[in-house]
Amino acid sequence: MTAAALATAGAGGSVRAAADAGARAESGAPGAVAVANPSQSSRAQRAAKMVSAPVRIADGATVRLLRRGDRVDVIAAAEGAPEARVVASGARVIEVPRTRETVVDTGDGGALLVLSVPRATATELAAAGATSRLAVTLC
Repeated sequence: MTAAALATAGAGGSVRAAADAGARAESGAPGAVAVANPSQSSRAQRAAKMVSAPVRIADGATVRLLRRGDRVDVIAAAEGAPEARVVASGARVIEVPRTRETVVDTGDGGALLVLSVPRATATELAAAGATSRLAVTLC
């Protein structure tokens, strides 16, 4: 930050002027110079917006075909609804748990899958999972 403030003040600027420029940049004051923090690249900012979303997919056999890194669309089909809807597109599979809890024998199958999705999509997946049967298609 100090280096950016010194650069803002110019070669003939004083240390006080450089400090003032740095303070304005940090506070977002008018005339402030925005300084990028190299430790927070746009990639890191995007990653911070992604969350892990555990999702129970109705067809356990389909889940067993998936591997970490696969991309899937998640489709919700509510009982009695005229159409299915896509809840998540291109979600990355980050885990396919292989424990005996993964496949629950409730008579209709089902298996757990963990996806990396934006926070808003995770909310939609949770809501859809509570009211609909979920399926996946491999992208």
